[in-house]
Amino acid sequence: MDTTTTATHGASSGTRGTKGPPFLAASPSGGAAARTASASTLVLEVIGWPGHLAGQHVDVRLTAPDGYQAARSYSLAAPTDGDRIEITVQRVPDGEVSSYLADEARDGDVVEVRGPVGGWFVWKPEDSGPVLLVAGGSGVVPLMAMIRSRDGVSPAPFRLIYSVRTPQDRIYDHELRRRATQDGGLEVAFLYTRTVPDGETRSVGRITAEDLIAYGWPADVKPTCYVCGPTAFVETVSDLLVGLGHDPAMIKTERFGPSGP
Repeated sequence: MDTTTTATHGASSGTRGTKGPPFLAASPSGGAAARTASASTLVLEVIGWPGHLAGQHVDVRLTAPDGYQAARSYSLAAPTDGDRIEITVQRVPDGEVSSYLADEARDGDVVEVRGPVGGWFVWKPEDSGPVLLVAGGSGVVPLMAMIRSRDGVSPAPFRLIYSVRTPQDRIYDHELRRRATQDGGLEVAFLYTRTVPDGETRSVGRITAEDLIAYGWPADVKPTCYVCGPTAFVETVSDLLVGLGHDPAMIKTERFGPSGP
């Protein structure tokens, strides 16, 4: 499912391996909080959590009474906070893990978490250069962890281009809008592929080179680019960035399954 080119470095959730640190016991802290009609955020208390970097992910494993196990990978949505981690789950029809985490998980339940996983698709506060974030659908989750990690810690200028199907599909909508006005050095642009809100001047459509020129950084600024979303979206954006003169070595990607804008 994953095709890597010189412009699309990094791993995708579709190709994330099974090797890594051991699974740790975890328990939901409160129920899931809805972000959109199909996405919810869940905070987990993980005993002995070692900490993580923005952009990393975890494997969450469920075990049924009969011993059956199912595990899925989820990007971390917030900076390290002791033993607490935050994930945002996109509900998948008939999804064994996503349905439980989004709809059924309660205080006192026990799940297992392994991580943090991944070392390429990460941003560190000491990296002070300009950053371009490009998200498709729920691909905004690890990029949100970067935005939150930057707040009050780093002067690095960030620009986020976020492509969604409709205005109702904007995950972290209110927080992103608030941060765009309050966090100095953060700019946010929304693109819509199916329905636009009132007053939107850009027509519906998939992301283009013109969008990257209008809302991103020029190549001569040498930004670090993070692109996350469905495979086709990531490959399109990566090719567009290279075509605009961005250094392929400065383009970091994370890809997941076929759902998205």
